[in-house]
Amino acid sequence: MHDFLLSFLLGIVEGLTEFLPVSSTAHLRICEALLHVDLHDGFWKMYTIVIQLGAILALPVYFWRRILDFLVTFPRGERGDRNALTHPLGLTIVAFVVTAVPAWMLTKVIGKNLESLHVMAAALLIGGIVMWLVDALCTRVKVAHMEEMSLGQAVWIGAAQILSAVFPGTSRSMATIAAGQIAQMSRPAALEFSFFLSMPTMAVATLYDLIKTLRPHHDVDLVPVTVTGMQWIVLAIGFVVSFIVALAVIAWFMKWVRTRGFVPFAIYRILIGIALFLALKNGWMIQT
Repeated sequence: MHDFLLSFLLGIVEGLTEFLPVSSTAHLRICEALLHVDLHDGFWKMYTIVIQLGAILALPVYFWRRILDFLVTFPRGERGDRNALTHPLGLTIVAFVVTAVPAWMLTKVIGKNLESLHVMAAALLIGGIVMWLVDALCTRVKVAHMEEMSLGQAVWIGAAQILSAVFPGTSRSMATIAAGQIAQMSRPAALEFSFFLSMPTMAVATLYDLIKTLRPHHDVDLVPVTVTGMQWIVLAIGFVVSFIVALAVIAWFMKWVRTRGFVPFAIYRILIGIALFLALKNGWMIQT
């Protein structure tokens, strides 16, 4: 397959799955295995990071009004009853720190699991079951909007997000949305906070990985990358496609959750997890 077409397809996959609770990491890894992408090639490692940055950019573009409103009202909030820690922006940073510190300490475990399709299959399956149960049982709502969140809820959601870092396939959005629902947040509020939390989380994680790729150290598996003119075009295609698709998905998903639940995504996760287990067991897909 020509690299331009491959980049276009992977950009679509990244844009479609990054913010849906189905795990973009697992979907990209599965597609790369099916399309025989060399995961040990430094360029393709960097490519995966670059298209994630494209998806991240879609978030501030979509939420620019909300971000501006939060900046204007920081730290007291619209009703004057907040402080630097309990303002929505402060809660986002708190949740990010709660995730970032343990995730950094578990870097080697995370790197090992990122290569394992078996771990991803298990995470997809278990995560789908958990999401289904949470969406069906956690229907009591005390927090309808991000502005009403507590510090404890932010800490809880940040802690839940660690699972998605340690076990790829869990899905960062699935972990944070389900945690929000368990904490008696409405679906739209849990989803919006998940989106806001993903901005610093994804930005820092992907930029860290990109720096490791471009400036590797002796204890890092990634290798130095020399990018040709043709490869720059491949990167640009993936970045732009990922951004456009992710922007459309965010807009659609925000509307979807206002009237519907997450059960269809849970069912999809369960089916994909079972299919991946069967493919690995029967040798239809080889773990590289």
